[in-house]
Amino acid sequence: MTVTSDTIAAEQPEGARFAYRARTLRKQLILLALAVLLLTSLVADMMLGPARYGAGEVLAALFTPDAAPVAVRVVIWDIRLPVALMAVVVGAALAIAGAQMQTILNNPLASPFTLGISAAASFGAALALVFGIAIVPLAINYVVAVNAFLAAMAAALIIHVLSQRRGVTTETIVLLGIALVFTFNALLALLEFFASEQALGAVVFWTMGSLTKATWHKLAITTAVLALCLPVFVRRAWALTTLRLGDDKAASFGIDVRRLRLETMLLVSLLAAVPVAFVGTIGFIGLVGPHIARMIIGEDQRFFLPASALAGAAILSAASVVSKSLIPGLVFPISIVTALIGVPFFFSLILSTRRRSW
Repeated sequence: MTVTSDTIAAEQPEGARFAYRARTLRKQLILLALAVLLLTSLVADMMLGPARYGAGEVLAALFTPDAAPVAVRVVIWDIRLPVALMAVVVGAALAIAGAQMQTILNNPLASPFTLGISAAASFGAALALVFGIAIVPLAINYVVAVNAFLAAMAAALIIHVLSQRRGVTTETIVLLGIALVFTFNALLALLEFFASEQALGAVVFWTMGSLTKATWHKLAITTAVLALCLPVFVRRAWALTTLRLGDDKAASFGIDVRRLRLETMLLVSLLAAVPVAFVGTIGFIGLVGPHIARMIIGEDQRFFLPASALAGAAILSAASVVSKSLIPGLVFPISIVTALIGVPFFFSLILSTRRRSW
């Protein structure tokens, strides 16, 4: 019989089962609160822009478009809704990627940004923007996105291959990721040195991250990738939760730890690469979102996974709201806002990790 948290709970005395149900209800209420917060931020994101609308106008355009003014309907559906939903989907994808990287590597600092996947994507995009180099020549229409995706997957492959060497620990993998960050940043700086003024501006804009170029087509691709990966993580929820107890303990439950790590690394690389390919480099969502979820809901993947997705989506959606609110009529690059949130959190993580074992 497969051992799960539900079967363990069923074997406990009545008092323990009551406490278990109470904890479960509490976690469900936390997920509901995160969902409400996300929806509030989503509506606020669609309210802001060069023309500001009230919440009633936005909701009317969404649910009764035929009754809404044509100008409001066009702005909401064709311009703001794809951008607002892209913030939600990208935030959820990056947060889930960061959460599972932290789980399989047992390191609180693991994320697509700190392991070099985002830096590799920036380098791949810069190849197209500066020199017009297409890694896949047939992908002319999406050359920047395809280059960014393939470079990010190449960085993930490098990390995986090196992690299979004898004696390599999870701490070493994180150090390898940091080395990749510096390597790809140096290569990016080299490309910027040779770039024309116009190409340099395009590279800088792309590396700052922006949701403003989101389209329904890009949103559909990103959502499809998230919908593809999420059910796999849900099915592996118990195994991933057990992995936090240590490799030996997980293996004693019949879990193939090596295969689980490989499958998870491939999926999180895909989750991290596709959003970055479309919206540019957005840092710290994959680091901050999972830690907020862990602090409020714990390590149980049944709740930790959706909490990470909701937290990451809410953070990036709120960052989109802030980017439009700082100076009316001007949209700040989204990575500047997320960095202002993430850097202090990153410092606090480093200091807390030195004081206690994670």
